[in-house]
This record gives sequence, C-alpha cells and structure tokens, in this order.
Amino acid sequence: MTPTTRTKATFLPPVMEARRWLDGVDFPADRPLINVSQAAPVAPPPPPLIAAMKAAMDRPETHLYGPVLGLPGLRARIAADWSAAYGGQVSEAQVAITAGCNQAFCATIAALTGEGDEVILPTPWYFNHKMWLDMQGVRAVPLPCEADMLPDPDRAASLITECTRAIVLVTPNNPAGTEYPPELIAAFRDLARTRGIMLILDETYRDFHSSDAAPHDLFTDPDWDDVLIHLYSFSKAYRLTGHRTGAIVASVKLLEEMEKFQDCVAICAPQLGQIAALWGMENLGQWLAGERAEILARRAAMLAGAEQLAAAGWTLHSAGAYFAYLSHPFAESSAALAPRLVRDAGLLMLPGTMFTPPGDGAGMRQMRVAVANLDQAGITAFLDRVSAFASA
Repeated sequence: MTPTTRTKATFLPPVMEARRWLDGVDFPADRPLINVSQAAPVAPPPPPLIAAMKAAMDRPETHLYGPVLGLPGLRARIAADWSAAYGGQVSEAQVAITAGCNQAFCATIAALTGEGDEVILPTPWYFNHKMWLDMQGVRAVPLPCEADMLPDPDRAASLITECTRAIVLVTPNNPAGTEYPPELIAAFRDLARTRGIMLILDETYRDFHSSDAAPHDLFTDPDWDDVLIHLYSFSKAYRLTGHRTGAIVASVKLLEEMEKFQDCVAICAPQLGQIAALWGMENLGQWLAGERAEILARRAAMLAGAEQLAAAGWTLHSAGAYFAYLSHPFAESSAALAPRLVRDAGLLMLPGTMFTPPGDGAGMRQMRVAVANLDQAGITAFLDRVSAFASA
C-alpha cells in the first residue's frame, strides 16, 4: 500500500499548471501572447537598488547566516514605518523577517495550528494558502465572498467551531483585487477576539492601495498583538521576487514559536534580500510612489473597461492593486475555458476553479487577471481580445 504523504494532500501549483497550456501553441507576430496569469513584477529592481545590492556583495556578513528572525536594522525600520503609517505602536521585537510572504504564512500556521484544526479562508482564496493548510492537515473552511467580493463577518461567525484557530484576510485581495474597507477589517478583528481566535491579515499589496489614508486602524489598539498577525512582502514594492524577503508582525510570544519553524526551514531569510529591502525603505520612497501611481492607473484603465466587457457578456467584479476578477458568459467551466483562451485568443489567465473548492459554481464562472502586468496599451489589447473572442 502506497503511503499518503503531506504533499499528496493537495494540488499541483496552479501557475506551473497554467504555463503548460503554452506547450505547442504558436503565437503569431500580430497576436503575441498576453500573459496575465501571475502577479509578479516582470522587471528587475531599479538601478540604484541593484547598485546598492552589488556593493553589499563585498561585505562578508552578506554571505553568512544572520539572526533567525531577521536583521535588526530591517526589523526596527519596519516597526517604525508601521507605527507611523497605521498610527499605532509596533516594536522591533514584534517583527520577524521571512523568506517571502508565503513563508510568513507557513510559519504562522505552524505556530497556530495542529492536526485537525481549522482555518477560515474567504473564497476565492489565495491558492498557496489552501495548499499549505492541506499539507499541514489543517482544514481550510471556505467563506464565500458576497457579490461585492467582500467576506461577511456574520457568515464567518457561523463557521467558527471549537477547532477554528484563525481567519485569514488578504487586502488588497489576491485574487480579486478588492480593497477591504477599514470597518470590515475591524469587524473581523472584533469577531476573532470575541471568539478567541487569531486574525491573519496579509497585506502583501498594501503599497498599491488606492487610499492615501491608513487601510485600517488595527495597530492603534494597544492590545493589537493578542489577536492580529500581520503579513507583508517586499517582492512587489521593490521587485525583489527572486530574493525572497517578507515579514511577520505579531506578538513576541508567537514569534518565539515561529522562530522554531524558521530555524528548521531556512535558518534565516536571505541576507542580500534583507539588505536590499532596508535600503529600499530608506531611499526609494519617491520611486515607490511612482510605481503605485502606475499600478493605480492600470487599475483605473481596467475599471474603465467594465462597459466594454459587459457588452461582450463578461462581468468585471473588482479591480485593485495587481488583480481584476471577471465572470465569463460561456456554458463551459472556467477550467476548460482558460486553456482554450490560450489557443484561440492568445490570452493566459487563471480560472476561478484554482481559487475555490472543487465543484464551486462561482469558480466555474470566474477568471483572474493579473492586470498589473499590463501597461495601459496592454489593457486595451486585452479588452479587445476578450470582446473579439466572445463575439466569435
């Protein structure tokens, strides 16, 4: 009898699966592939940051192990910036650095849960969150979002059991792009505190939020760390995807537990990525503001295409930060439609079935678009191809 392993408990990585749809497909010069499958910067870090990273390569400590929970300078800078941005109080001891935000989530789940526990995930969910829960023997409890792509705290309350350990929110959202209102985030915080569970708030895309105000006020609560675990990534802000640098902001007690996980998995996050992240925070504020403006312009262009999409039978549910989320008008499942769009329209996007439980009716109708990967001309081309495909 073949033993059941942790990895066999979940599905193959969706982005890798989608890339296989390109095998054997030729894209003519007048209709090149439009790839909106993955939310990752396609350009390297800006030249000044690359220069700083090259200089860091000459420092011996760059090539050695560092502290398991991260470089003190980076932890202190995050604490100071988060305190200022959110109007609260975060200390260096409440910050840990991880090898990307995915690892931040993995460390968090390792510290919070045991076999048979439950974690509530709004659907559509970020598939790597679901994969990690599967591999840990933790049940992912789906919380279907409402028509506005926002989760309902009252509906979440009905899903909490004695096995529930946390609720996970991602805002701006992956995959839908939706920005959760501050009062909604606060309502989930209140629900988690009342029921004795944790709120895991993933703000990987916080640098591209459309509001200039703080996206929530959770850190203004002097006891925020008894209920909140905050996750972040430097991959999008400074184009450091290949250097794997993320962060956790949580209680000192929880970080002590996460340190055990970190020490066994990566020992420490890569030193060069941490050095780059700190340099970026210290020197690239104006550059990052320009990146945010460009991403928000792409979001606006996608929202402006809602009428064109509707005329072709598609529905634009939401758009924000890196993503837009659509429903298609066809009888077939999005799982079958997505590879056909590659062949017949030169469009690579991910089906909603990759972000929902098997058999979920909403997921069968939905598609995710990584709109941040397109400039405004690219968005126009995308909208035109979607419309032409529907007409054909």
